[in-house]
Amino acid sequence: MTVSPPAPRRGRALDWRIAFAALSLIWGFSFLLIKVGGEGFAPLQVTLGRLALGTAVLVAALVLRRERFPRGLRTWGHLAVAAFLLNSLPFSLFAYAEETIPSMLAGICNSTTPLFSMVLSLVALSEDRPTRRRAAGLGLGFAGVLTVLGAWQGFSGHDAAGTVMALAASLSYAVGWIYVRRFLSGTGHSSLSMSSAQLTLGTLQLALVTPLFTSMPDSFPLLPVLAVVALGALGTGLAFLLQYGIVAEAGPTVATMVTYLIPVVATAAGVLLLGEPLGWNEPVGAVIVLIGAALAQSRPRPAPPKSS
Repeated sequence: MTVSPPAPRRGRALDWRIAFAALSLIWGFSFLLIKVGGEGFAPLQVTLGRLALGTAVLVAALVLRRERFPRGLRTWGHLAVAAFLLNSLPFSLFAYAEETIPSMLAGICNSTTPLFSMVLSLVALSEDRPTRRRAAGLGLGFAGVLTVLGAWQGFSGHDAAGTVMALAASLSYAVGWIYVRRFLSGTGHSSLSMSSAQLTLGTLQLALVTPLFTSMPDSFPLLPVLAVVALGALGTGLAFLLQYGIVAEAGPTVATMVTYLIPVVATAAGVLLLGEPLGWNEPVGAVIVLIGAALAQSRPRPAPPKSS
């Protein structure tokens, strides 16, 4: 996830519906790619490769469009925090989580981000106000989380620490979005410029940390290497460019709806391609989470003007 795109632009070559379907598949398959990449590399190495390759794609697009990185130490300072909250930390947490939990469960946990975002925005952003509809959505959403986790039988047999890390990653996304809205909105820089800088900083953060906690891999098995390449180039770099186009053509509301398809794709990929077991509570709970998230994010329609 990166900073939000700017105002809409017209004249995109790729129809937004095709981009929307592609983005849903790419982000949904990202959890499978994390799992496969983790079979050959340490979690921090998977994350570093993901960020480095994603940065390469965005910087290449930046050069092709003849844009520049943002200027100002204050902006770069805020971008460093955003990179940690939206990229370095959650990417690493998901990679660590998938050492012990199925990729589909990580994808379902990712769908709780809108719920965390709504809770935090009610506290941190004055323009968001609680309503009965939103409160019902939050309650329903977190009931769905308990259903997914099989709270009545102790996490449905899944590793508790791994599940908590996946939920913490989703919480980090939510905190990051609140931070971006507070400190990086209205900077005057393009979304591509800001996001390229953000991913560059995230790559630098992981490049400093990874050698301290991992050693050079003894081998570079083909399948995990391809998984990390796809995760970075497609799941991080190309995915942003697709999202940018969707926002430009269809608006941010449509673009955010991809969140509701990610757990569906992640679950299908995990079950069909990795043979991960699927209990009844996981898809049922996921549906409840998504319904709750949709309610929690809904805004009341403005009242029509009164006739005189």
